[in-house]
Amino acid sequence: MTASPPPVPPDERLATGTARLSVRYQGHFSPETIQRLIIDSYERLAESARVRTHLVVLAERLAAERLDALSHVKGAPGCGLPRVLFVCSHNAGRSQMAAALLAHRAQGHVVVSSAGTHAAAAVEPVVTQVLTEAGVDLAAAFPKPLTDEVVQAADIVITMGCGDACPVLPGRRYLDWPVTDPEGAPIAVVRDIRDEIDALITELLASLPSS
Repeated sequence: MTASPPPVPPDERLATGTARLSVRYQGHFSPETIQRLIIDSYERLAESARVRTHLVVLAERLAAERLDALSHVKGAPGCGLPRVLFVCSHNAGRSQMAAALLAHRAQGHVVVSSAGTHAAAAVEPVVTQVLTEAGVDLAAAFPKPLTDEVVQAADIVITMGCGDACPVLPGRRYLDWPVTDPEGAPIAVVRDIRDEIDALITELLASLPSS
């Protein structure tokens, strides 16, 4: 049987990202697998994008995160650190704050991801502002769609207002943090939400195994 040809990239610049990731994951994933994943990442991000200027770069970053997760699932040698995934509806507010705060507080001792069941086009500006006030940089963050790889790779999945939309897999620890959605809220309320999440992060860190 003749193998089906690889898909045609929706943007020819994706070939450069595919080449970079092929070098990075040489011996773990074929260039064809990487090409399909980077195209899929691009198309998922394009569904909610208002501006496509940086879509190629973001697709490569999303594909790399998915490949790292897939490597973990396949049992490739890795860092062995606990992996925490935050999920909310749009990945523009609560889950972004939680992931940024945990990464900031954990100082490299936890692998942190976040995603949305219906990813938005951009992170809420007020969320970036209140995190900057707390000394946490969110400038490079962008909403990411929820994919099977990151759920499968997570040791702990923390849902934040997305209800039953997040898939439940056996062997994962699931937590639900019923935190208020910051969308449209005044900055004083968003600061309170940030502090509430930070308190939950403190409890979470205390429950994780020591590195």
